[in-house]
Amino acid sequence: MHNSKKHKTKTAQEAVNPPFAIELGVYGETDFSNILLQAIDEAFLSLGESVKTSIYFHLEHSMGIEKQSIPSRIDDFQNALEKLFGIGTRHLEILLIKSLYEKIKTTCEWNIPCQVNSELTFKECVRLANMTFENSNAGANE
Repeated sequence: MHNSKKHKTKTAQEAVNPPFAIELGVYGETDFSNILLQAIDEAFLSLGESVKTSIYFHLEHSMGIEKQSIPSRIDDFQNALEKLFGIGTRHLEILLIKSLYEKIKTTCEWNIPCQVNSELTFKECVRLANMTFENSNAGANE
């Protein structure tokens, strides 16, 4: 019996050039702004992909807030969410803060959500997360 299967050997060129490319980088793990944007993406995505896309569209086109500028415009971002979601903003902010704290690998020290504590605004929760992140990175580099 004759085996009709052909054995193809790969050339050195084929072995070096895979049919796809993977770009690796050290973006999000070391930069708080990128981690914050990832947390925002996750919180929005929890509402559905089309809702996430719609929120970013309205933030940019109706409120003038581009996605990449959110970390430097937390007050504007929070105010824009208030305009879009009204009282429902609190739930979204809590989801965002939980996601953010998971990403920086720490837990929120409060037993109640940030927004229930009148002394802690959304901006303050983000600032505290940033401080925690920077302190943990400073400790890891020592």
